[in-house]
Amino acid sequence: HLLAFSPPAGPERWHENYPMAKGDKQSPIEINSKDVRHDSSLAPWHASYDPGAAKTILNNGRTCRVVFDDTFDRSVLRGGPLAGAYRLRQLHLHWGSSDDHGSEHVIDGVKYAAELHMVHWNPKHGNFAGALKQPDGVAVVGIFLKVGKTPKPEMKRILEEIDNIKTKGKEAPFQHFDPSILFPKSRDYWTYHGSFTTPPCEECITWILLREPIEVSPDQMAKLRSLSKNGENEPVNPLVDNWRPPQPVKGRIVRASF
Repeated sequence: HLLAFSPPAGPERWHENYPMAKGDKQSPIEINSKDVRHDSSLAPWHASYDPGAAKTILNNGRTCRVVFDDTFDRSVLRGGPLAGAYRLRQLHLHWGSSDDHGSEHVIDGVKYAAELHMVHWNPKHGNFAGALKQPDGVAVVGIFLKVGKTPKPEMKRILEEIDNIKTKGKEAPFQHFDPSILFPKSRDYWTYHGSFTTPPCEECITWILLREPIEVSPDQMAKLRSLSKNGENEPVNPLVDNWRPPQPVKGRIVRASF
């Protein structure tokens, strides 16, 4: 896991240890508008999140992650392509070494500076590990981050904590946070069936990718890139380019709510 994105064990070799990484429903993908099917039956999605569910923020050497209490239906996502309520477990980010790349999904050839993933699981499968084994086990809301002159304040809270988790293995309390402030104004989304974008790349995810990006400042992106993928007493090795390149679509249909 730890060297997931660094050569010589980069993403193109994951399948040697994790055969699913060469499966038929891998993520991310490139979405081309011309191939997308508008589906008028797709419902709007909604999230009801309890700000008290936020627990900690951590640097695991691969990403910056915020962890939530998911022991009961406290913060849930429902609607859209989903049947039933899915519990929020964690959110994390993928980003590049410069502003012109970093997102995992690519839209009509466009790469964003970063991509935020809000990971939810279906409690009908008992626990998170059980959900990973089911095609309808997990739902991820993906939000693109683009660099602009008028950053919205939403990301500020997460980025303020970065100094406390500079190195791998560091964790800090992260209390009272409502992640729904991270949603863009528009609820428009694409959806398709795919996988986790890190090994073992389980194919259990209903993706809900939001069409409208949110804005961050160049300073905020620089802050993310100041994280280290090494531990405290090791040389600083910047945590950047923790994104997986697009995978073959293999006949899957991407549906759009808009």
